Amino acid sequence: MVACGFLRGKPSPPNRGVPNRLGLLIMSLEVVAIAADHAGFSLKQELAELLTSSGYQVLDLGTNSGLSVDYPDFAQKMAEAIRAGTANRGVLVCGSGIGIGIAANRFPGVRAATCTSATLARLARAHNDANVISLGASIIGFETARDCVLTFLSTPFDGGDRHQRRIDKLG
Repeated sequence: MVACGFLRGKPSPPNRGVPNRLGLLIMSLEVVAIAADHAGFSLKQELAELLTSSGYQVLDLGTNSGLSVDYPDFAQKMAEAIRAGTANRGVLVCGSGIGIGIAANRFPGVRAATCTSATLARLARAHNDANVISLGASIIGFETARDCVLTFLSTPFDGGDRHQRRIDKLG
């Protein structure tokens, strides 16, 4: 188990590197923050291990047990990490994924999308430039959560005037 707010992980595997002009592989060390309430604790732990084994640096913001806690507190920690630039993207987990996602979206600079499929995760990134994915541990299992998170993290924002104009209106 990793204490709240500490990084864990290892350098990115070679297939996530980018060749520079000399053909040398430059490793990317993207930091992904992860947080959950008590209902999402177990899934959060599994996803943190997945992210670490996939080459991401993981910033674990808690909770660190299944004891009852309030999801808005962990959404706030996520928002602070995103706004401070401590993490590039985030993964939030609660029972339904809805409450913690709503709480996260209260903060400027956070665009959290509650996703129940890889398709929604892809669209959240490609069209909405979401920087946080919110998942429901009582709604989806690990395999779906895995697919959602990996798709979310590997999908670039499509950009373009149409999508950017809409995002700009969000504030």
